[in-house]
Amino acid sequence: MTASLIPARRAAFAFVFITVLLDMFALGIIIPVLPKLIEDFMGGDTAQAAAIYGIFGTAWAFMQFVFSPILGSLSDRFGRRKVILLSNIGLGLDYVLMALAPTVGWLFVGRIISGITAASVSTAGAYIADVTPPEQRAAKFGLLGAAFGFGFVVGPALGGFLGEIDARLPFWVAAGFSLTNALYGLFVLPESLPPEKRTAYSWRKANPMGALRLLRSHRELWGLASVSFLSNLAHVALPATAVLYMGYRYGWDTRQVGVLLAAVGVCQIIVQAGLVGRTVNKFGTRRTMVLGLAGGAIGFLIQGLATSPPAYVVGVILMSIWGFLNPALQASMTRLVRPTEQGQLQGASSSLMGIANMIGPLIFAQVFATFIAHHEWHVPGAAFLLSSALLIVGITLVLRVTKHSTSEVSPAPAASVGNE
Repeated sequence: MTASLIPARRAAFAFVFITVLLDMFALGIIIPVLPKLIEDFMGGDTAQAAAIYGIFGTAWAFMQFVFSPILGSLSDRFGRRKVILLSNIGLGLDYVLMALAPTVGWLFVGRIISGITAASVSTAGAYIADVTPPEQRAAKFGLLGAAFGFGFVVGPALGGFLGEIDARLPFWVAAGFSLTNALYGLFVLPESLPPEKRTAYSWRKANPMGALRLLRSHRELWGLASVSFLSNLAHVALPATAVLYMGYRYGWDTRQVGVLLAAVGVCQIIVQAGLVGRTVNKFGTRRTMVLGLAGGAIGFLIQGLATSPPAYVVGVILMSIWGFLNPALQASMTRLVRPTEQGQLQGASSSLMGIANMIGPLIFAQVFATFIAHHEWHVPGAAFLLSSALLIVGITLVLRVTKHSTSEVSPAPAASVGNE
């Protein structure tokens, strides 16, 4: 890669980072107000609102499952820039629709569209693979993860403040962020996938099941994809049960829970933005993945067994090490497919996340409910212990499938930023 291309690549990554940051910020803004808006439509019936909100969540995850590989494959055919910009515009207009929604049915339509347009995150991942040398991808994916964390830390806080003024105001603000982002990208974002590296669009590859075939094309890729699925499934225990668990076991109110969740986000940002690149350079992706999984497993174990709030907080701090996993995992997986398949890979990975988000809430909510109702085996933290076990299985898989790895990212020489 010539020296003149380095600033262009940095500028391109900066835009994608801002794109993901603003998308996650917009998604985070509506988190505190969407359930309340549904409750208002239901005439204040909290139980009915909770049931409908659960349907909203499942539908959103299903749209991610279906459309992530479609958008990823479209970006392999037409380029990343068009897909990212159209998704930003669609997401912005969708927030306008939800801000104006006169009924819960229209709000549901808006949530469906949101699930489709937010699937562009997979295209952002493919963009990073396009513009970043293999030895630097883990660090870049770490920064992308930090954008996720920051958006979900600051977004809900701002959304809660705006929601106190008007329940629909956060949707207007989210729309403004997305549309401004699209306008900015229209003038700034370069294309990352040249025409000669594009591939024909094929429904066989773009549909969710077809996209998953790519993951099975290589033993190591399938093993790493399985680790990703287990990790995503384990993570669902947090949104599915953490708030109820902290209230049940420690008597925490919403303010205390909010502060802790914000602290979790800050810890993740520190790990992914500042430590991933250095850790991969020192230990390699294989050991970094094991370290991340081990941190998550130990963190879940402590949280599941903690009988006091201080012990629980220790588990939260240790769990931040889990943030090492995804950047190292994605960097390894991108080395196992061709440049023309990066979009398909990211789409397939997002589909796996969608499956985890669909089945995870049912599993962990049921485990939590069962073990707090069981008199002989009263284990309030059972859901967290299950997540710990899933991550331990993940460690076993990583060690097994990367034993003779062809995807290990080695430290780059100090003066080299070589092209692929």
